[in-house]
Amino acid sequence: MPHHALEITLTQALDLLELDTARHRMPLAANHDTTRLIALIDAKTPHRAARRLRHQLGGLLPIDVITTHYPDAEHKALLNVAFPPHAHAAMKAEARRTGLPPERFVELAVHRALTSHAEQEIDRLSQDVHRILARTTPAHLLAAVGHALTRLPKDDPTP
Repeated sequence: MPHHALEITLTQALDLLELDTARHRMPLAANHDTTRLIALIDAKTPHRAARRLRHQLGGLLPIDVITTHYPDAEHKALLNVAFPPHAHAAMKAEARRTGLPPERFVELAVHRALTSHAEQEIDRLSQDVHRILARTTPAHLLAAVGHALTRLPKDDPTP
């Protein structure tokens, strides 16, 4: 049976007792502040793996979101969210209104939000570049960007 690496995002950090209790149910790797965990689950599909993980740990941990740690062949990650009852009912009603299955409705909403965020980030960076170009030449800006990119700290994933 295939194994699926799943990432668990928690609504709050765990204390050591909570983490140890969960680790008695299954092996887990935690990040430095115990707000994210990784589990390796054997299941036929990522959906079943996420369901199994939520079933085994849902009562023990404050799970916010479960995602596949690696994208699939279509470069997509599974997103498993347990909505509160009122939010779930509102989402289902809105999905019904649009004629979409709830899963597709959420998928499209997340995609729209990510696209909007990316567009806002591009706009912000474009405005920053225009402000910088008002004080220097494109050649100097390009040289400075190249210089900065070659000297990024190895441990810092964000520039």
